[in-house]
Amino acid sequence: MVNRSDVHYFGAGPAPLPTAVLERASQVLLNYKDKGIGLCEISHRSPDANEILADAKNALTNLLDIPDDYEILFLQSGGSGEFSATVYNLVSIWVEKKRAKIAEEVGDDKAEVVRRLRKVVDEELKLDYLVTGSWSLKASQEAARLVGAQHVNVALDARKANSGKFGVIPPEAQWNLTPQTSGGGPALVYFCDNETVDGVEFPAFPQSLEGDDAPLVCADMSSNFISRKVDVRKYAVIFGGAQKNIGNTGIAIVIVRKSLLPPHSTPASPDLLRELNLSVGPIVLDYPTIAKNNSLYNTLPIFDVWVAGQVMAGLVNTYGAKRIGGQEEISDGKARMIYETLDKYPNVYRVVPDKAVRSRMNICFRVHGGDAEKEKDFLAGAEKKGLLGLKGHRSVGGIRASNYNAVTLEGAKTLVAHLEEYAQSS
Repeated sequence: MVNRSDVHYFGAGPAPLPTAVLERASQVLLNYKDKGIGLCEISHRSPDANEILADAKNALTNLLDIPDDYEILFLQSGGSGEFSATVYNLVSIWVEKKRAKIAEEVGDDKAEVVRRLRKVVDEELKLDYLVTGSWSLKASQEAARLVGAQHVNVALDARKANSGKFGVIPPEAQWNLTPQTSGGGPALVYFCDNETVDGVEFPAFPQSLEGDDAPLVCADMSSNFISRKVDVRKYAVIFGGAQKNIGNTGIAIVIVRKSLLPPHSTPASPDLLRELNLSVGPIVLDYPTIAKNNSLYNTLPIFDVWVAGQVMAGLVNTYGAKRIGGQEEISDGKARMIYETLDKYPNVYRVVPDKAVRSRMNICFRVHGGDAEKEKDFLAGAEKKGLLGLKGHRSVGGIRASNYNAVTLEGAKTLVAHLEEYAQSS
């Protein structure tokens, strides 16, 4: 039998979890707080469940220094569900603001309001997408499916600057963002902070999205959540599936600016959206509804929230005043060690993305130029050393070492030793 201590898992997600958290989880699954029932059996509306939610929120707030004017939501949508949720929620807010402005001009003439509003939607509604990899591409495609391709502005398609493949982020001067005019600008600007499949990570927040007239920025941080410092104030919405750095598969976490929730913002009515031929989202993706009900509008998987809370609390206890900066130092150190080894043997290894945008979380490379048999040999040798989950995504192939928080320094060093040994024997 293979023991857990014999294995270092580099899978891209679901990803490894801290062993101490899994050991505690095995206990609470059977008997939570000596109540005689397991955590998966307690009511999601019980005081215990509310305590678990509060603890998870507090830990995340502490780690990322989230300001008071942001709300934390837990949903069952996964990151892909949030592709839809951000569109539903922010388009609805954009539409209602336009409706209110028109109503001020024309008064109670509802037909005239709708007529003018329809023209404004047809001519002005835009959602900007920075497409730098497979997940941001899917997000832009979902937006086009929901509101129509004519309303989706792919402000950046990184493939155009890299011979049809992802792996670079062109300079911001080359992006084609919707202008911020006195009348508004885009309903949102979306980007994926770290592309799991393609190994591309934004090195910093884009300067062109900052400033007093900044648009509403939505970032998918599914695969680099709680791995580095984040200036939350620069974002309208941050979201991510939990199954990379935070917990097990089953929940998505959303950090949303409170000014986008009632009473500060009002979404357009479903009837109005239908009149405008715009999608009406399911209520389980409606941020105001989820926020009003403390993420408990429907039955939230409390066990999944408990796991996420335990992982985040562990980081709080480990790094103290450093907060997420402590984890950032570890993550950066592991990634640097692996990349330096890959770069040391250019005749054997080729890192796929451009050096300026290499992901700290998902290290994608080819062996001997992508020779299928040699990559198979590399993976077989790694498996013998207990290095698992290194096969690249099925859409791009190659090798991918996912350097998530629960990958230990020992695991990274073991991978480096295999890289060295394989290169020297090739």
